[in-house]
Amino acid sequence: MRRLAIPLAMAMAAPALADSAMPPAELAYSQLPDPAQEARAAALMKTLRCLVCQGQSIADSDAEMAGDMRALVRSRIAAGETPDQVRGWLIERYGNWVSYDPPLDRLTWPLWVLPAVLIAAGAWLARGRFRKRKH
Repeated sequence: MRRLAIPLAMAMAAPALADSAMPPAELAYSQLPDPAQEARAAALMKTLRCLVCQGQSIADSDAEMAGDMRALVRSRIAAGETPDQVRGWLIERYGNWVSYDPPLDRLTWPLWVLPAVLIAAGAWLARGRFRKRKH
């Protein structure tokens, strides 16, 4: 039983050690004083993917990295950058994956074309099925 106690304690402690002990960034959980700037920042944050959670935007995620990214977006918007400039900087730094709306290029064209191909294939298969039932 003692042999299992230490590995079990370490396994249970791993999630608790996932975030650092550092306090959150200044603008991670607070809004900008200018409502127009905050609205632009909030709209942008909804379109950026959390690099830790992957399925959530940085606006919805409680991950420490998402908080840092929210603070970064707010500070850049407060400094006068446009949302497109901030998005461009983040894409340059983290790649197209950080955006929920990746641009059309040679690496992402399957993401844009594949849904249309699958819908066309489904319509073609359904048409064939309905034709067989009529005869």
